[in-house]
Amino acid sequence: MRGDQLSRQWRILKQIEASRNGLTATEIAKAGSISLRTAYRDLYDLQLAGFPLYAEKGKNGQQWRFVDNCQFEVPKLFTFTELMSLHLSKDLFQVFKGTVFFESLESVLNKARTKLPTQTLTYLNRIQSTFHMGKKPYKDYSRFREIINTANQAAMECRCIEMLYLPLQRKRETLRKIDPYRIWFFEGSIYIIGFCHLRNEIRTFVLDRIKLMKLTDEKFQIPSDFDLDEYMQYSFKVMHDDLYTVKVRISPAWARYVNEKIWHESQSTRKMPDKSLEITFEVAGLEEIKQWVMGLGPEAYVIKPEKLKKMIKEDLRKTLKQYEKVISIYEKLSARKTKRIMSETLGFSNPVA
Repeated sequence: MRGDQLSRQWRILKQIEASRNGLTATEIAKAGSISLRTAYRDLYDLQLAGFPLYAEKGKNGQQWRFVDNCQFEVPKLFTFTELMSLHLSKDLFQVFKGTVFFESLESVLNKARTKLPTQTLTYLNRIQSTFHMGKKPYKDYSRFREIINTANQAAMECRCIEMLYLPLQRKRETLRKIDPYRIWFFEGSIYIIGFCHLRNEIRTFVLDRIKLMKLTDEKFQIPSDFDLDEYMQYSFKVMHDDLYTVKVRISPAWARYVNEKIWHESQSTRKMPDKSLEITFEVAGLEEIKQWVMGLGPEAYVIKPEKLKKMIKEDLRKTLKQYEKVISIYEKLSARKTKRIMSETLGFSNPVA
């Protein structure tokens, strides 16, 4: 079944669900900008799929609606299509497998499944066979189950936590006392955002770098002016640092790809006469946007700031040096192997080319 047909039929279900007295096929066709014939075909297909739809004569003709006393019960908190959405979203939650979050989400999904007719589940499984949510790369958070539970409890009860933390660029753990304001999930990782008593400022901690955690009885109060969206506003991804204006030129070959996405809320773009793209950001810190630029290879060039240019040049020098070192070692090993083979095969003690 094609994607456009699925989305069209989904909209029809939403329209009928939102209407009090049902809708005529003509109204459905007009709302969806489709032909009357297509509207009837979709309605009949939905009936065959097990959806409790029927047509009843009304003021404007045959009006389509859900059966009042259908075979399944929809909880008052959810509409029928909301239950369907829950069932389809199960792939999204796999990244939480092994945590208390996943157990609760799985319980909700199981309850949603029990409220849907068998024919409808078959219909939804057909959708899932064509529409799949990828989740790679991801982390196995089952190992951090207790830490996640403790952090979540601390955030909910506004209690301080003490933890042994290993920063990315350090070789030794540090003992931290923090007030966890928020538990934040971003790009496959779980973070704790809160006030760090050691650094005397709000910091972001990667949950899987926490080695030990202890919940204390000390209470804290989240500042009334703290706003997570505002706090993360200028982070290119996660990191916080000084604010920079970054301007990057994208090659004509990659301009359309880059322009198709919103990489950061602050971005602005300008198409150049040679069909390249100039993209500008306001970001806190340069390390993460440096990785983004380098990921585009020769298709991206930093116009400003100079500091970012120097950082990328230095990384490229190190990379080139690393490859030259590897190539040199490989060439020496290859020469030795060739010499040994020729000596063993031809009896040469000192073979030459």
